[in-house]
Amino acid sequence: MATGLRLEDAYMLTEEKYEDLSTPREEAFEIPLKIKKEQGKRAILLKGKKSAPLIVSNLFETRDKLLRILGLKKVEELYELVTKSTMKEDEAFSYEPLEDHYRRIDIGLDALGALKFYEKDGGFYYTSSIIVAKTPSSHNASIHRIMVIDSKRAVARIVPRHLYRVYEDRLNKGENTPVTILLGAHPIVEIASSISPPFDQYEFTLIPHFIGSKVPVVMSPVNQNPVPLGTYFIIEAEMTPEFVDEGPFVDIMGTYDRVRKQPLIVVKEIWALNSEKWMTHAILPGGGEHQLLMGITREAQIWKAVSSVVPRVHKVRLTPAGGGWLHAVVSIDKNHDGDGKNAILAAFGAHPSLKHVVIVDQDVDPDDPYQVEWAIATRFQAEDDLIVVKHARGSTLDPSAQDGLTSKMGIDATKPISASIIFEKAKIPGE
Repeated sequence: MATGLRLEDAYMLTEEKYEDLSTPREEAFEIPLKIKKEQGKRAILLKGKKSAPLIVSNLFETRDKLLRILGLKKVEELYELVTKSTMKEDEAFSYEPLEDHYRRIDIGLDALGALKFYEKDGGFYYTSSIIVAKTPSSHNASIHRIMVIDSKRAVARIVPRHLYRVYEDRLNKGENTPVTILLGAHPIVEIASSISPPFDQYEFTLIPHFIGSKVPVVMSPVNQNPVPLGTYFIIEAEMTPEFVDEGPFVDIMGTYDRVRKQPLIVVKEIWALNSEKWMTHAILPGGGEHQLLMGITREAQIWKAVSSVVPRVHKVRLTPAGGGWLHAVVSIDKNHDGDGKNAILAAFGAHPSLKHVVIVDQDVDPDDPYQVEWAIATRFQAEDDLIVVKHARGSTLDPSAQDGLTSKMGIDATKPISASIIFEKAKIPGE
């Protein structure tokens, strides 16, 4: 019998030694503080006093961990996977009977591992929750933060993308929007949900590219949405026309997002995987997992776009200080002196939320801020190498943007094609 993709399997792959702290702990704020202290060190497993499942975190707050979970050696392999085309659902999925793997439970939505992470958060949140909805000819899966109101009600932040389009179409017809919420999904499922293929192309049909075979799925019991087998909780719900307050909540930049009116979600049924223990995944807002989950697929798009205009792209990094979202550094090879500027424009086109991008040569490591600043100091002249785009559509995650409008800056910090010795980094033989 198929077992599917389980969060527990990913947890066991994170590192040889991990910390099991499953003794019951307070959800606010002891667990988030522990998660933050262990960032970059180890995966952790916690048990909240009010939570039915174990809470796992720090699965992939570093690139090395993420690659290990995915069974990859280089981040470029991941870029290749997330830029592949979606498949037809029947070609991507093998279907399993729901009742063979899941059972309906009476536990409320508020007891599945929701956490209050920061002191001014508007409530207790799920941060790795995936919402699945039907589109006219397929399905859509996307990750959304969900704030719990009580055991049967919640509110999610819905940005104006595909799920919002589905909701708006239903709203215009005077209908609720049936949705299936997934908690405790494997990181591959989370990554697939963070990719943005065209509307009416189902993100989960990308999973076979990662696992090399069809993905076992079950049909959700009420809304009949195909979801990956192994996900710990399947929550059948409806998004209603009623709007309620959502937030404040800490976004990827580590600042508080404002309170918004968002659609009320009403839970119909909750089903749980037949398992000796249940798990959910808590992603620290503004932490490494948050940045990589959002940013790694955008790095892939930048890598693909810049590769089409220069001879070679060596490395793309959405930088930690830029939230893994607003700032990028790209190292390239050039054939012409204009290649750096073309790379800037390609990067902005590939990731519309990008605010600043620095283009450097192969001998400068984008992971080292010292080297990047050195390249700007020695290979950049603002009069010739600076591109500024005023009043462009940017990211609402940037507190300095005005209703999403921002000024974008591209820095070409590459040396001239005919560069003399004065542009070289000096080396001592043997270093």
